[in-house]
Amino acid sequence: MPYISNTEQDRKEMLQKIGVSEFKELIADVPEKLQLNKLLDLEEAYSEIEITRKMTCLANKNKTTVTTNSFLGAGVYDHFVPAVVDHVISRPEFLTAYTPYQAEVSQGTLQYIYEYQTLICNLTGMEVANAGMYDGASAAAEAILMAVRKTRKNKAVIAGTINPDYVKVIKAYTEGIGVEIVVVNNKNGLVDAEDLKAKMDNDTACFLLQTPNFCGSLENPFEIEEIVHSFKKALYIVAVDPISLAVLNAPSEYKADIVIGEGQVLGNKPNFGGPLCGFFATHTSLARMMPGRIVGATKDVEGKKGYVLTLQAREQHIRRTKATSNICSNQSLAALAATVYMVTMGPEGLKEVAVQSTTKAHYLAEKLTAIDGVSLATDNPFFKEFAVKFDKPVKDVQKALLEKGIIAGTDLSKCGFENTLLIAVTEMKTKKQLDELVEAVKEVFNA
Repeated sequence: MPYISNTEQDRKEMLQKIGVSEFKELIADVPEKLQLNKLLDLEEAYSEIEITRKMTCLANKNKTTVTTNSFLGAGVYDHFVPAVVDHVISRPEFLTAYTPYQAEVSQGTLQYIYEYQTLICNLTGMEVANAGMYDGASAAAEAILMAVRKTRKNKAVIAGTINPDYVKVIKAYTEGIGVEIVVVNNKNGLVDAEDLKAKMDNDTACFLLQTPNFCGSLENPFEIEEIVHSFKKALYIVAVDPISLAVLNAPSEYKADIVIGEGQVLGNKPNFGGPLCGFFATHTSLARMMPGRIVGATKDVEGKKGYVLTLQAREQHIRRTKATSNICSNQSLAALAATVYMVTMGPEGLKEVAVQSTTKAHYLAEKLTAIDGVSLATDNPFFKEFAVKFDKPVKDVQKALLEKGIIAGTDLSKCGFENTLLIAVTEMKTKKQLDELVEAVKEVFNA
């Protein structure tokens, strides 16, 4: 947002309007010892053109997906965003300081949230979706809390192959409320089915699976479903990449009870990691247990179609003891971007994005693994992301490639995979960019 400076006269008029004579009166209630009683050590004032030039120079030091050949992923991806998305979400009807909270403010806002919910249901095959969550991680945590409320059981089992950041958020959400989190081991980069059977029991509220999982591998959700639903009342929660649903089975087909995920890939740029937009969908029978809120369609007294908040289950709307969550925002602007993106792309457009992403990812994997010293970490099927193991320290590989203007991927050492990079490929990559990475890796390995 552009910075507009205030003149001394502007400040005097504002203070007069507030009813004080000087700024110190505004902070009179702040103890003297907490006040800064000296001038900040700032540079001399810049003119507007000077500060614009300085900020531009500072911004240009950032390495972005535009200025580098980036293969970063791990939850946030660089997909193409049609110009119409930014055009619509920048309109003054939508872009306000209060956008994230204004679900009740107008029929226009309520309508696009309703359309967003409908599109999420179309993608996932579920019956009802809410107005949006903070991100995929909080959606996963809220899904577990919802399962605990529904089943009245306090044990939640999660796959050891899900995004480690999701695990941190889940533990933060469930700490101190008596929910036991049990992690299932992975076997060759996938959920260990035998370990899952051993850790599930009739006191389990749910099992959380991610597919494609954090390392990009496609799990077998049908096999997992049979195990989960063999235990009394246990709910099956699945985290998915919405782009993948254009070519893979909808979660409803493998009987998921709750479907969550990160909606950043739907029309929202990486933006250095945010804002994000989680989605959350389930069966109608579980709707009253959902966190956040749901927009519904109705008719007014004149018979005209209108939109209302059908379910308001957050603590700002109802008694805290009855609330399903304290989610304050529906990530409205990010959800609008997702809505415009999905409508613009349509089923065929989404399928094209998915097909290009997976085709290019497999091309790159084949070329990289033809180099001595480079191999796939697993032989699992994958969508648009895969783990590559090097015979050299991964940090050395990353540094060498960065010097060539290539951000090679995400170091998986924090997940227990030594000298392994997680490489993401989307439809944005050209053959030239893919080959550029291959040639650079060849140089690193003297191949």
